[in-house]
Amino acid sequence: MEKYSYRYLREEPCGEWQCHVIERKPKYKYSGYTRQLVWIDKDKYRIQRVEFFDRKNKPLKTLEFSGYQQYLDHYFRPDKMAMRNLQNGKSTTLEWKNYKFQTGLKDKDFNKNKLKNLR
Repeated sequence: MEKYSYRYLREEPCGEWQCHVIERKPKYKYSGYTRQLVWIDKDKYRIQRVEFFDRKNKPLKTLEFSGYQQYLDHYFRPDKMAMRNLQNGKSTTLEWKNYKFQTGLKDKDFNKNKLKNLR
């Protein structure tokens, strides 16, 4: 089952790119969010921004992605993700470095028992 339902809203500039603006609504009735607005660049489909709305449909949080780099001529990953709570002013920033691809991991390396042994 899909986690969200989607609706295309519009196209608009977002920074240096043109973006699709998509509304997604969680199908899980106990979600803390009523909906999210997502800005995705039209060229490479990189998420630029997500706005989260609370159970009263008031703006709650904004998540912004920046510093995208392309790896292995295929994978785009952001260097920074910044989440800001619009209701209480708190924020969290994640900075990503040293991405590793093609490390030799297989699907079987991600079973529950193997992951428990990594502690």
